[in-house]
Amino acid sequence: MASLRELYPIPDIDPCWTVPQGFEAAFDWEYDDGRKQMMHLYQKGKDMQWDALSRVDWSLELDTENPMQIPDPMSGPYHTPYWAKMSDKEKAELRRHQQSWIISQFMQGEQAALICAAKIVQQVPDLDAKFYASTQVMDEARHVEVYKKFLEGFDVAYPMTKPLQTLVDQALRDSRWDMTYLAMQVVIEGLALAAFNNIREIAQNPLSQQVNAYVMQDESRHVAFGRITLREFYPELTQAERDEREEFLVEACYLMRDRFEARELYEHLDLPADDFIAAQKESEFQKHFRSMLFQRIVPIVRDIGLWSDKIQNAYTDMGVIGFADVDYSALSENDDARAEEFDEMNRKAREDYVKSVAAEGEKIVAAE
Repeated sequence: MASLRELYPIPDIDPCWTVPQGFEAAFDWEYDDGRKQMMHLYQKGKDMQWDALSRVDWSLELDTENPMQIPDPMSGPYHTPYWAKMSDKEKAELRRHQQSWIISQFMQGEQAALICAAKIVQQVPDLDAKFYASTQVMDEARHVEVYKKFLEGFDVAYPMTKPLQTLVDQALRDSRWDMTYLAMQVVIEGLALAAFNNIREIAQNPLSQQVNAYVMQDESRHVAFGRITLREFYPELTQAERDEREEFLVEACYLMRDRFEARELYEHLDLPADDFIAAQKESEFQKHFRSMLFQRIVPIVRDIGLWSDKIQNAYTDMGVIGFADVDYSALSENDDARAEEFDEMNRKAREDYVKSVAAEGEKIVAAE
């Protein structure tokens, strides 16, 4: 397949999106040994590089009617009055498009992260941070690759949603290097981790599970990178500068909370988008889902020191303030463990396959 753009059901999508930028590229002439914690993360980033073509078991197939095998009660449309009125064929089509829309947003977000990480390499003043950010550039390229290949199995794909495009545009246009960190490493990556986790744990299709598990293993490091850098930098800011970043953070979090409305999906399928979105927002499932999206963001925001009354009031309003005490290190350790579980499953599957082929060969030899 040459281009996923050919699978977009929405017409007149530009083949390229350009964002004007104006910032300084910083060179670090010190070449010192760097911060111990940052250099440890850099080493981990090098050690944990992987090949999307060989680590993922691409022989696994997707179900045409429910590609990721997500139980219907775990999807937004199920919690609307329209679902029960739909035929089996209509439900299957909606499942395929909705799941493709979700993975499309993952892929689009990964390309945004690729561009932002490359910008960080240029902008961040410290060489050790440039070193680690360079490993993230490779990670994000691999994530775009893996989600593109995964999406080909859906036979449909969607462009970047407007809320995500708005935040990415802001992150790229801002000339201050820490704002790119704040938008991408904290908000977008943190929310993506929660969304990846949701798919990893509820999808029953093994290909979907392992694709998201492997991407999450990398993304946990990326969020840690932002955490280390901003935790050291933000205490140096003036109160006015901190206020400005908190204003941006609140706006970004509200924007990302509404990222998964999928209005364009419903409009393309000629479904009443306003009614679907309103019904989903009122469902307990969707309220829980929207809340869990901030499980990874809130403890990081608190840790980097942007924890004024303004931030706490916003998170209280969103119903996510309780995540402030989440043990983020435990979540990261679980991300590593889950990825390793799939590595072990794939290793065993390869061994079983080799044994079965050998057994068949022995039967042929014995028959002769």
